[in-house]
Amino acid sequence: MLQRRHVLAGLLVTVSLLAALLLHRVLATAFFAVTVAYVLYPLRQWLGRRGLPPRVAAGVCTALAMLVVLALVTPLAAVLYLRRGDLFAFFRQLPPEIALEVGEFAFTIDVYDGLATARDELTAFAVDLATAAPVIALQAFLFVLLLYGLLVWPDRLRGAVLRPVPRGYHDVVIRYHERTRETLYALYVLQAATALGTFAVAWALFAALGYPQAFTLAALAGLLQFIPVLGPSVLVVGLAAVEFVADEVARAVLVAVLGLVLVGFAPDALIRPRLARLTTGMPASLYFVGFVGGVLTVGVVGVIAGPLVVAFVSETVDLLASANHAHQQRLD
Repeated sequence: MLQRRHVLAGLLVTVSLLAALLLHRVLATAFFAVTVAYVLYPLRQWLGRRGLPPRVAAGVCTALAMLVVLALVTPLAAVLYLRRGDLFAFFRQLPPEIALEVGEFAFTIDVYDGLATARDELTAFAVDLATAAPVIALQAFLFVLLLYGLLVWPDRLRGAVLRPVPRGYHDVVIRYHERTRETLYALYVLQAATALGTFAVAWALFAALGYPQAFTLAALAGLLQFIPVLGPSVLVVGLAAVEFVADEVARAVLVAVLGLVLVGFAPDALIRPRLARLTTGMPASLYFVGFVGGVLTVGVVGVIAGPLVVAFVSETVDLLASANHAHQQRLD
């Protein structure tokens, strides 16, 4: 029986690799559906304990996920698109050219050429997005279908994963499962909460400082919160540089100090500790390596896959260290 399970497990791996090869165009959609199902699984369990049938509980979780996505993406996309003119008008306040000197080297930055290039790139991106709208709609439908299917009977998937694994290694699989859940909570829930807090603080600060594009700049700050290590501090430094080049030295210092403290530091310091129990506490440096490496290697899916792989490496090191420690204790 054990040999039969191992053969079936090998067939499962082979068939999965074949499916990944043939269905690679929707592999990213399937991956995101699995990760979101991981995050929604506790809610699915809670609804089940409240007496909801499995299909109804899965439907509620799926609908909630789609509402959250729409609530986060739609206002941001609408603001960035509808107020793109105000955003470019803000950057046009810069002088036509900026001369920089670093030691013996001097060079000039043509601001207007840079803005024209950025505008052309955004226009091309909007056209490509409109062209790909039917494909995006199909992938969104597939995402909803997969997410619902994964949440209907989640225990069956758990049994299918554990059954081919020898009982002595079940703890290893469970450790990977727990690390996956905690890492995905850190990537989805914690980052989203921190981004929302960053948006609120940045909107209040930029409005108080008199920026007419305060809402748009705050939306950018919240979006930048998903980029590890750098985050919204990049935007704050950029605004301070704009003020400095415009000979507003005092205002530049004010923007830099208040922005870095209130926008760049405060949301992380206030929100993250309260949600830290949901996460693995992975160092920001490792998260940054996984984020950048994943994006450069596999594209958008690397935003989640990169840090997740780094978390797996970290968990494997912990397992190996625990095994070595136990072995050393037996020798002693």
